[in-house]
Amino acid sequence: MSRRVLILREPEIRELLDPDACIDAMERAFAAYSSGQAELPSVIHLDVPENSGEIHIKAGYLHGGPYYAVKMVSGFLNNPARGLPANDGMVVVFDAKTGAPAAFLLDNGFITDFRTAAAGAVAAKHLARLDVGTVAVIGTGGQARFQPELLARVRSFREVRVWGREPAKARACMVDLKSRGPLPSGCGVVASGSVREAVEGADVVITVTASREPLVRAGWLRPGVTVIAVGSDGPDKQELDANCLVRADKVVADSIPQCLRLGEIHHAVERGGFTKERVHGELGEITSGRKIGRASDDEIIIVDLTGVGVQDVAAAAVVLERAVTAGRGERVEI
Repeated sequence: MSRRVLILREPEIRELLDPDACIDAMERAFAAYSSGQAELPSVIHLDVPENSGEIHIKAGYLHGGPYYAVKMVSGFLNNPARGLPANDGMVVVFDAKTGAPAAFLLDNGFITDFRTAAAGAVAAKHLARLDVGTVAVIGTGGQARFQPELLARVRSFREVRVWGREPAKARACMVDLKSRGPLPSGCGVVASGSVREAVEGADVVITVTASREPLVRAGWLRPGVTVIAVGSDGPDKQELDANCLVRADKVVADSIPQCLRLGEIHHAVERGGFTKERVHGELGEITSGRKIGRASDDEIIIVDLTGVGVQDVAAAAVVLERAVTAGRGERVEI
């Protein structure tokens, strides 16, 4: 008996997965996960040290959904010098009734990038002040572009400050953000000379680096700031000084069990002075209304986003369902 699998490539996937649909899918995925309506196995990490490569394999299933998915994404830091993109990957989607392969999404890591930025937008929608003036972006890679773009779907803001270890990359990111278009009308973009210069006075701070040492200090955070920590997706990565979490009024995780193994919560608990009992809750508990989000304009809130597999299956399901409806992609027999 022959079977057919749908193959979708990055240009089609970009057309099918729009920002609003992705943000909505992430809200529902987080709520399902935190309500016990999803399956989420542990993340698999694979390193290729001689080529500065790291691979993450994540999987997820939303109860009652038509599909489950396995995502493989890689980051090879030496690739740009070879004229290749630093990140790559694909998502394999399976029929939840039979386990048969349903689709290969050859997205080159786009789904990971987009769903990660959408998670940041969900966090800001529920936890950031309504009157955001300045956004600080710490990092200059793909997420430094995607995060402000999707943040603009849920908050208006007047300025973006970008910091990177290499000033030339920060300036390039600044130029890209100015030319991308989706930022709020009249929003200015500047390159900051230091992390402190970017962070002090910002209403939203988004960290999107692969740093192995703290970059953001607690004393730089203004009352009312929302810190969306994205880069610490491995046990050795850290972007926030542990005192940031100690000082925070609320600390929110995408997945508490995962953030106790990875992420900023992991480091703060390991260092001492912060305990897992101090974690306010999971983002899905807030999106579903089971726990309160921001209670006042002066609260300092930190959101630890390590990335969960249900995000990938939710985004992949949007792509696949729209592709089937529109007759997109290539079907091959296996």
